[in-house]
Amino acid sequence: MIDVPEAVRSKVRAAGAEEWLEQLPGLLSGLEDDWSITVGRPYSGGSEAYVAEATRADGTSSILKVLIPGLGNAAFNEATVLRIVDGEGCPELYQYDADRGALLMERLGRPMFDLGLPLTRRLEILCDTAVRIWRPAPDSGLPTGAEKARWLADFITRLWEELDHPCSEKVIEHALVSARRREEAHRDEKAVLVHGDVHQLNALESDGGFKLVDPDGLLAEAEYDLGVLMRGDPVELLADDPLERARRLAARTGLDPVATWEWGVIERVSTGLLCTQIDFQPLARDTLRAAEAVAGLSMS
Repeated sequence: MIDVPEAVRSKVRAAGAEEWLEQLPGLLSGLEDDWSITVGRPYSGGSEAYVAEATRADGTSSILKVLIPGLGNAAFNEATVLRIVDGEGCPELYQYDADRGALLMERLGRPMFDLGLPLTRRLEILCDTAVRIWRPAPDSGLPTGAEKARWLADFITRLWEELDHPCSEKVIEHALVSARRREEAHRDEKAVLVHGDVHQLNALESDGGFKLVDPDGLLAEAEYDLGVLMRGDPVELLADDPLERARRLAARTGLDPVATWEWGVIERVSTGLLCTQIDFQPLARDTLRAAEAVAGLSMS
């Protein structure tokens, strides 16, 4: 019997993919045969995929990830990012099966979250790791930053109504104005490959440094990844000058603090609403509280 984490089971139920769960043992067995691997213990973190240790026939330690069906192009986008970066800043991709939504990847070490690093040092490392990924990737088939800005605007508007307005209208308008500005600023010829979800749980030890796992994959302003770093640690954000974090991140990477700030506004509000929807506390309250405190602030 396969031990499937409860968070994955919950996501399966929400996606109406119970049949996939019943087929999972056979799916894993087929991957073992086709890829000459032995699947080991599952990981408990995450909710959108079954993730387990695996060992290749030559003894190489690896990670097997099988995504729940119905999540759009998540598997394709992740595999595309891993192929493009080829082990630089993200784990090396060994195998990919589009039909089964399965990826076999390099096994990395401990997540940054377990190391207890100070916030300033975490942000520096995450910036430096994200920079390794940024590069032109035209015709890769990945969504653009403009598309993501529109999607986030629609998501914020819909969820705010569905949750009966858990934050002020001023917060929502701040996010929607920022989303419109980032959509209008997008230029295909200047867009680079970005990870899309840079945080300390996705940064794993590798050869004295770190690599980023679970890339969403976008062709966007590099400031998008810095915006994700702006949404994290909301309590610490308010303990400092919120605008100063955007300035520091932009200065470290040579990017635009205004774009960094605006992507941070969008990401903070969308994440606060999502965490409210799934009752992920206290992060939901802290994130929306931070969004309220900075609503209307601008670097322009």
